[in-house]
Amino acid sequence: MEKIIIPLKNAQPKFLVLAGDGVNCERETAAAFLHAGGAAEIVHINQLLENPQQLESYDGLALPGGFSFGDELGSGQLLALKIRAQFGDAFRDFIAQKKPVIGICNGFQVLVRLGLLPFPDQPRAASLAVNNHGEFMNKWADLKTDSSSICLWTKDMEDISLPVRHKEGRVVLTPGAEQNVYKTLVKNGQIPLRYTADINGSYERIAALCDTSGLVLGMMPHPEAFVFQATNKQRHHNPLEKGAGLQLFENILRYLKGEESDMKGLQRHGT
Repeated sequence: MEKIIIPLKNAQPKFLVLAGDGVNCERETAAAFLHAGGAAEIVHINQLLENPQQLESYDGLALPGGFSFGDELGSGQLLALKIRAQFGDAFRDFIAQKKPVIGICNGFQVLVRLGLLPFPDQPRAASLAVNNHGEFMNKWADLKTDSSSICLWTKDMEDISLPVRHKEGRVVLTPGAEQNVYKTLVKNGQIPLRYTADINGSYERIAALCDTSGLVLGMMPHPEAFVFQATNKQRHHNPLEKGAGLQLFENILRYLKGEESDMKGLQRHGT
């Protein structure tokens, strides 16, 4: 698969959008960055593994949703192992440079299984398990945003509705220490989104987690699937009007462009 370039007059900030190994939402994710005012390049995982250093030329990284290796051995598990084994150092260096990363649905699985969420460089404290009803879900979910969250992707967002499509999307925390982990996440502001109703058994209805910098976000709902009102669950009078998911991409691009004046003390190259 050749690299697909999504053009923009001003090619910065530029995101690498991963493709391959079953990922199937790369074009929608790249388009979301484009419509938000950035640029994106869709790169196959095999191309990236052949030249891991090319990641340095990007301002951010997106791991879209999909079904990695058919999810036969667990959502995101094999893709995470592949990245860790063949791409680990470059990936860690990228994170260390405080560049934004988003993992959506199966991409969220990858970030968790790589140990990047919720507490980098610590024993894994969260995982994503089969929905408590045991079924694949394809529906819209109402989400409550946390105004006190440190997440830069969801900054100043109001409560929204987004599509969810997963069978293994139930957030679980360290067995026997769930309350301690949860209290730490709340204290740190690392839970930017929750379901307003219990749709899959996620602990305290957690729909998304960010790392302690607020730059790495993992979420089960699909913001790239609601960039315009044309894909709203209800007919809208103006299908080209912005959808709620677009603000998430606009937020991170404003941050990278230095257009945010009240980032609560956060600087682009660190906290």
